[in-house]
Amino acid sequence: MAADERRRVAVLGAGLIGVDLADKIRRSPKLELTLVAGRDRDSLGLLRAAEMGHPTTAGGVRAVVEAGPFDVVFDATNADSHAEHWAALRPTGTTLIDLTPTGLGTVIVPGVNGHRAAAYRHLNLISCGGQASIPVLHAISKRCTPTYIEVVSTGASASAGRATRLNLDQYIATTSAAIRTFTGTRDAKVMVNLSPARPAPPFRVAITVLADGIRPAPVRTSIAAAADTVRSYTPGFKVTSLAVDPGRISVAVEVTASGSRLPPHAGSVDIINAAAVLLAEQSAAASR
Repeated sequence: MAADERRRVAVLGAGLIGVDLADKIRRSPKLELTLVAGRDRDSLGLLRAAEMGHPTTAGGVRAVVEAGPFDVVFDATNADSHAEHWAALRPTGTTLIDLTPTGLGTVIVPGVNGHRAAAYRHLNLISCGGQASIPVLHAISKRCTPTYIEVVSTGASASAGRATRLNLDQYIATTSAAIRTFTGTRDAKVMVNLSPARPAPPFRVAITVLADGIRPAPVRTSIAAAADTVRSYTPGFKVTSLAVDPGRISVAVEVTASGSRLPPHAGSVDIINAAAVLLAEQSAAASR
């Protein structure tokens, strides 16, 4: 894709997620980042985005609307503000990719239903825990009938910004709802731990599935295929343990960040941002 054919995009939010998004977009051959918008002109995130050579503003969503229209806007702010952002951006015709756990918009997980994304303009990426667990859970649900699912996400405190901490209730509710949607399981429980350990641990997700009709070989094959798909856009994703027993499946996954602006422990940021950029690139390809 030639430079003048790249999709014009903006990032709303200048925290850890927004800065890593800017870095990932900068390396994309299909996207052109033309604005990073925050609300504090002295924020470290806006300063770092400017150092990377991107135009910045402290005008928030209003500045994004005024600078538009954009082909894609990434909302990397917080769940409480997202509805207002969609209301402001919807009339502009942009595709809004929501990285906050609002549960609004069409829920998308690349590798599961990413092929549907181009048909919608308001996409929701659930949560980092959802992006890490749902590909595996969807694969399991195709091979047996889950009756109970439990997902425990553990991330380093250092990788959880203020918005993440404020949105933990929404994170749990949105992730639980998405798990039920993608697996057909009515009983799903989600828990989140923030670890202050030093050195900071990588992002880990422990998955427990109680199910009927488990056949070990097909389950293992499907999980391996799902992991390969996730690794195609998040190289640091891996299954670290897998036990398939009668009536019970236990899976542990780990995500080590590979972005140039992220520390290794920030796999939670890496996986959701990689999914967001992939969807924007696929949207660019579909529009050609």
